[in-house]
Parts: sequence; C-alpha cells; structure tokens
Amino acid sequence: MRLSEILRNDDIVSGTMKNTIFSAGSLLLIGAMVTAGCSGDAETTATSGAGGRVTTGVGSGGSAGAGGEGATGGAGGNASSSSSSSSSATSSTSGSSSSSSSGSSGGSGGTGGSAGAGGSGGGGPVTAAQCYEGVFVNGAGVGPNYDQFNPIIGSHCLGTNHQDITGIERVVFLGDSVTVGTPPTLAVDYYRSQLADKLAQKFGLSAPNQLWKTVNFIDGVSLLEEAGAFASCSKWGARTDDLQMGGNQIANCFGADKLGKKTLVIMTMGGNDIAALTKDASNGAPQMQLWNDAQTMVQYLRDAMGWLYTPGRFPNGINVVFANNYEFTDGTANVQTCDVSGLAGFDKPVPAPAQLKEIIVWINEQYMAVAKEFNADMIFLLEEFCGHGFEKDNPQAPCYRGPGTPQWFDLTCIHPNPAGHDHITDMFMAVVNE
Repeated sequence: MRLSEILRNDDIVSGTMKNTIFSAGSLLLIGAMVTAGCSGDAETTATSGAGGRVTTGVGSGGSAGAGGEGATGGAGGNASSSSSSSSSATSSTSGSSSSSSSGSSGGSGGTGGSAGAGGSGGGGPVTAAQCYEGVFVNGAGVGPNYDQFNPIIGSHCLGTNHQDITGIERVVFLGDSVTVGTPPTLAVDYYRSQLADKLAQKFGLSAPNQLWKTVNFIDGVSLLEEAGAFASCSKWGARTDDLQMGGNQIANCFGADKLGKKTLVIMTMGGNDIAALTKDASNGAPQMQLWNDAQTMVQYLRDAMGWLYTPGRFPNGINVVFANNYEFTDGTANVQTCDVSGLAGFDKPVPAPAQLKEIIVWINEQYMAVAKEFNADMIFLLEEFCGHGFEKDNPQAPCYRGPGTPQWFDLTCIHPNPAGHDHITDMFMAVVNE
C-alpha cells in the first residue's frame, strides 16, 4: 500500500490521525498547554539529561532529580534509590521510571544525564502533576488537570492504578488504527501483537497466532477477529460511537457465550473524533457545535464503559485499560512540521486555537473522569509521546526534552513507529502489572 493511500484512508484522514490529530487541531494548537500534559519517561530524560520524572511512589512526595534512570542503567540518574515498578517501561526504546518510598539523594548521572538532585521527603500518594514536574527543558505550561478527580496514579507514572488486574481468562482489544496497527511498521512490532504475547505469558493464556496479529488492509481490521484467548474488534478510522453503534465493536467481541470469562479490555479510542472536531473548527464551525460534539464524544465513551461495567454482566469480572490521545507536534501547534501532513488534511490553520484548546483539554480531563467513575485505568499516551514528535529537536518546543531524543511517530505523521509501539506496550503492561 502506497503512503498516499494510507494517508487518505478514512482511519488516517479522519481517523488514525486520530491520536495525532489530537494534535492537529487540538493539542497542536494547544501549544504550551501540552507541556504540562507531557510526562517524561526515563528514556527521554535519559537521553536529554534535562529533568527526570517525578518518581514519588505511593506514600512519598519527593521531587524529581535531574535526569531519569536510563533503559540500560547508564544514561541519567534516578530521583531516588528505590526499586522501579515491576512493570516499568524497560525496552530497547523506552526507559524505566523508578518509584521512591521516600525522598533521598539523587542517583549519579550517566551518559547524557546529570545527577539527580534528590527529593525531599513528603507524604501521601503521587499525583499526576508530580509525575510531570521537572521533565521538560522549557518548563511546564497549562495542561489537563487530572488531579481534580483524585485519581490513583501508578508509581511508574505511566497511568492510573485503580484496579488489581488478576486472573484474566480473555483479552479483548477495541479501538482504532493505533491498536489495529498500520504500515510501514511490521505486524510483529504492533503494540497489540507485543502486548498479547506478554499478557499470554503473564496470565497463562493461549497466545494468538500470526494471522491475528496481521492486518487486513482492505477492511482495516485484524485478519482474524479471535485467536487463542485474544480478540480484536478494533478498526482503522473508528470513533467512539463505533464502540456500540456504527462499528458495533462491543457487540461483535462480546457474545453471550464470552461473558463468563474474566476479561481484560485494552483500548485506544477518540483520536478520530478529535480529528473530525478539529477539521470542523478549521472550517469555521461555531463554538457551540464544537462543544456539543465534544460532549457527545465523551458520552459515547461513558456509555460504552457503562455497558462493560454493568453489574453482573461479567460474573467473573472485567478490567478496562484505555489511553488518552497523543499528538505529533510536541505542543508547537505546527501541523505542517511533518512532510506529508498536508496529505492528511492538516494544511489549514484553526481560526480560534485557544478556544479549541479549551475543548480538547476538557475532553482529555473527561477521559480521566470516566476512568475514575468506573474504576477503570487510563494510560498517559499524550504525556508520554509529547517531545517524541516531529519537533523533538526544536529547543523552543514546549515539550522539548533535550538533544538525542528519539522519534516515536512514523512517516505517516500520526502513527507510532516501532519504538512508539514498544513504549505503548510498556505503558499498558505497567498498568496491568501494578
């Protein structure tokens, strides 16, 4: 499939653009706003040497040291001397975040990182704001206020920790193209493929075969909907209404004969909704219409979660972990920073970016509200990817992490590259493990 065809696919133009488009009109135009929403993973801070993630674990309140603990243990110092999460994001492309039980002297800096400054002891659980503190070279701007909902944040700072996920018998992937997977990334590198193998090993499940991991490029879905203990009803271009309406993803993946198994749902959904909203804003849609669309989008998500968490529907239990939405401009709002962004429809500025920013921030906050309402979990996809986009080398960008920071988006502008998929895998796994 040629690049132009991929970019014109409903999923990209209207969709997969999705998480990215969050950027396009939303966060893109949000500029510095994204800064606060961009948490630093150790990998980035390790390479940049400019600010480590606040690694205050549950029961701590220390501030982050300068430089995160590197993936190989030699790039950057950690903020404290405690052990990292059992599911810390460690791989060849993403570093781990250590959690501290109390403030202590910072670790010594390695290649590209400076020594941690050490955190002052405090008390109480880690907050989302603490996770994002001191991560970016240019400081933090105004981002989503997740802490207003009093979420429980995992010690890894990659997402929330509302559920004790154990005894899983079946895993279902819902959502859009980020979950399905897209070229040029190979099927073996999709986060869905990697995560399925890790979950199969963790819970002793029958792993899916290669056909399940492979995409039908005509329909934008997995070649097999179900294999082993795993199902995928995600689809390119899907929006939140496709969970229960248009695409009927929930109906397709949850037949009556499947409800008796303890189920884990993994999902990326919402970027395509935001893409459509952004394009409407670019075309001069009135603010009331944009707000109505935003509220409808969130309500579709809430309705789907209500169905999944209906008491008694899954007699042996269900756990849901979903992502918020990322963007590719690193908070600069420069939608043309990617060479082919014009093919995806991002060649027209939004007339009132500040007003659109307000709507997008609200949507992101409501994702957290939904997670807290249903005791589900949310990973910080927006925050983790900010600074790994197409402005990663721009010292003036709000999410600038420092020189040598790797890019996590592929040549389509909006989809994760293999390194990006690796980190998404680590994020979901971190939440499941803790």
